[in-house]
Amino acid sequence: MHIKRLQLKKLFNTRDLGGIPAAGGMVIRHDKLIRSGKLYKLPDRTVEKLKKKGLNLVIDLRIFTEREEYPDTIIDGVEYIHLPLLCTATPGITREKSMTRTMAIESRRIKKEFGTADNYMVAMYKMVLFSDEPVKYLKDCLRLIIDNDGCVLWHCSGGKDRAGIVAMLVESLLGVDEKIIVEDYVASHRFQRKKFFWNRFGLMIAPLVPRFKHILYGMMAAKPRYIIDTMNEIKAQYGSIVEYCKRKLDVTDEDIAAMKAKYLEPAPHKKLL
Repeated sequence: MHIKRLQLKKLFNTRDLGGIPAAGGMVIRHDKLIRSGKLYKLPDRTVEKLKKKGLNLVIDLRIFTEREEYPDTIIDGVEYIHLPLLCTATPGITREKSMTRTMAIESRRIKKEFGTADNYMVAMYKMVLFSDEPVKYLKDCLRLIIDNDGCVLWHCSGGKDRAGIVAMLVESLLGVDEKIIVEDYVASHRFQRKKFFWNRFGLMIAPLVPRFKHILYGMMAAKPRYIIDTMNEIKAQYGSIVEYCKRKLDVTDEDIAAMKAKYLEPAPHKKLL
């Protein structure tokens, strides 16, 4: 299928998971599950459109300094929950560092410790999914999504990595095919093509060693390998992503049934010509 982004001013990597097909002839309901990048200085028109979708919960996955640098726009009647997922695979980077600072520091270590940006990104995703502190926040995040009765939006800074990991878990629990999960993940690169261009331009003129620039290029990308290798590692350790959610994130069969009842609906019948 063709993943589409929500046409909202100042939000370039925001999409409603509604319409994504799931197993058993079902699709995800619209205006229930939204993934996004930061909600910084949103114009009134965007705020009103989010309100009309019934948004009642925002889960902010960013680290503390990210939130201080780019605070969320506060929308009346919406609850905000902060669950800081540290998005780095290198020990010694604390959550008090901004992601810009983190990337600068990381780029100088990745070549030696991971070889390539691709290896680093997969290692970072695995760290989020298997390390104690991030797992604690992933548990809380899924619990909020399971229990919410309105429209929930979760976001990080760019909407690619941390938001993408949560989307992968939610979509797996709802029975979305892995090929579509990958398509949803890589759509971030398409939606942020303009931003990626200007980031690359900025790196081109930055006084950095070329090999560090290549590392940073890779860290900005949303390559299929990143999410595919991550899902394969989950399956190697737990058999399936659903089983990982059960054993690692305390999701029950009852939770999964409740999610499907809440977030899925029968796919609309296509009219015959």
